[in-house]
Amino acid sequence: MVANDFARRTPLIAGNWKMNLDHLQAIAFVQKLAWNLKDAGHDFTSVEAAVFPPFTDLRSVQTLISADKLQLAFGAQDVSAQDSGAFTGEISGAFLAQLECTYVIIGHSERRTLHNETDEQVAAKVAAALKHNLVPIICVGETAADLELHGPSAVPVAQLRAALAGVSNAADLVVAYEPVWAIGSGQAATPEQAEQVAVQLRAVLLDTLGQDVAEKTRILYGGSVKSTNIAAYMREPNVDGALVGGASLDIAEFSSIVRFQKHVGR
Repeated sequence: MVANDFARRTPLIAGNWKMNLDHLQAIAFVQKLAWNLKDAGHDFTSVEAAVFPPFTDLRSVQTLISADKLQLAFGAQDVSAQDSGAFTGEISGAFLAQLECTYVIIGHSERRTLHNETDEQVAAKVAAALKHNLVPIICVGETAADLELHGPSAVPVAQLRAALAGVSNAADLVVAYEPVWAIGSGQAATPEQAEQVAVQLRAVLLDTLGQDVAEKTRILYGGSVKSTNIAAYMREPNVDGALVGGASLDIAEFSSIVRFQKHVGR
């Protein structure tokens, strides 16, 4: 199995804002985050930092990043499986591509539970993202009941296989393991638990998309990630970054997470 070699896979720290910050607050936040990281001497080529604002903020974030030539990446929190048409409230991947989004989060646990998204819908959204040259961040994870019933990795592995069912060629994708029982609970999975699942997810990538994709695909951990525990996750050979929720709304905290290499021992 391919270890976490920074020369091969650039770590990604992704901040999912969820339904927080309007477009004016987003502008101020991104400016301060970029200044904070720059002042700290962060090397964006060694660790990529990305933000995922609500849809209404994307144009403002795009304009700011483009005008000020900021090195932050950004993406959307969801995408429609449809390109266009009578789909009220949906957002096409074509629209996101025009906004220069790099990434889109797909299959987040909140979409699966609150909006009853199925594996088939997630797969359709992954296909739509790839069609429009967006990098899907495919979220997989189990509930506490799943963990007790099926054991570790079984549900995330099945979800990833389903999400990739229609994918034959993926130039770039990201997988995020987010145990539902850990999200927002303050009870994060241990680094060893995250690594155990990441190994199995990389095996799925190898089996379905081949060695090249398996080697280069970044696998993130998400679930109560903080500046005090990120270093431990990043020591694991198959964990390549983090999908950060609540902590991504705190500029100092998120900056510290992005700068994990300053406090990770190797």
